[in-house]
Amino acid sequence: MTEKIDNLIEELKKKFEDIKTLQELNDLKVSYQGKKGIITELNSGIKDVPNDEKKEYGAEVNRLRTFFNDNFSSTQKRLEDERVREKLEKETIDISLPSKRIKTGSKHPFNRIIEEVEDLFVSMGYDVIDGPELEDDEHCFRLLNYTVGHPARDAQDTFYIDEEYLLRTQTSAAQSRVMEENKEKTPIRVICPGKTYRRDDDATHSHQFGQVEGLVIDKNISLADLKGTLEIFAKKLLGEDTNVRFRPSYFPFTSPSCEVDVSCFKCGGKGCSLCKKTGWIELLGAGMVHPNVLRMGGYDPDKFTGFAFGTGLDRLAMFKYAIPDIRYMYTNDIRFLKQFDRKDDEYEIKY
Repeated sequence: MTEKIDNLIEELKKKFEDIKTLQELNDLKVSYQGKKGIITELNSGIKDVPNDEKKEYGAEVNRLRTFFNDNFSSTQKRLEDERVREKLEKETIDISLPSKRIKTGSKHPFNRIIEEVEDLFVSMGYDVIDGPELEDDEHCFRLLNYTVGHPARDAQDTFYIDEEYLLRTQTSAAQSRVMEENKEKTPIRVICPGKTYRRDDDATHSHQFGQVEGLVIDKNISLADLKGTLEIFAKKLLGEDTNVRFRPSYFPFTSPSCEVDVSCFKCGGKGCSLCKKTGWIELLGAGMVHPNVLRMGGYDPDKFTGFAFGTGLDRLAMFKYAIPDIRYMYTNDIRFLKQFDRKDDEYEIKY
């Protein structure tokens, strides 16, 4: 038996040396360790060996199996290394070719506009404050002079959580909290950017959108201060060529109240479908703080005056970057976002 195994090992040595491919190696494994392979048959033949010879017989078969397995592993590694080496020799990399460009987005236009608004008003001496998005009826409506039954309280416009709490419909709710916390401390110069919620969803409205509220309270604040502030705001954000006009309006928490229009960013004021041929687009609402609001906030309206204004951040971003549909800002489409990766203020938004 020992002589037979020695002969098989000598044959295997030559066969392993002659193997050139992995396929040949696998074929050799089948011929020795397959169902009808040499080693398999030798292992099965142990049942016919006399009992006193089985131990020696089994040891010799194991010697052949071990030799095969060791040489199989080393030969397999040799062939795989040769294949990799041949592949590397045949393949070349042209380092002069340009690299594949990785698709990236950029800072979101909503975040851009918030930073620009904050930077502008901080440079004018304003503080940036925050307020709760889950607001109570008192601060969102009552302290802002919204009487019971006012249309703005209608459930069609507002997301009510229960009879007392709601998702704030405007950042104006920060007005009442600021006045409540300061109690006749002046001057107050604050802006409050943040999310607001209303039941709207179309090309120019969203059920969740951004607003920035501004509030100034001091002695001898006039409508001229409000007008000058908003003209600076519009021209700095939308360009020095932007024209601004003020129209009388009504808001419960300001008196007198006005709406501010800017020249259409698409046609430059000449008239187009976007501005409905008027040349103007509404930008924000504003006015002098209503005496009732001052009084409920702890300020004597005979001593103090103030103004407030509010605009939609999404809408402002649409004007500044010429975005035709507010819903583009919430799709997270990288093709849209990558158009805002420039460091200057020149944008050509394409759809």
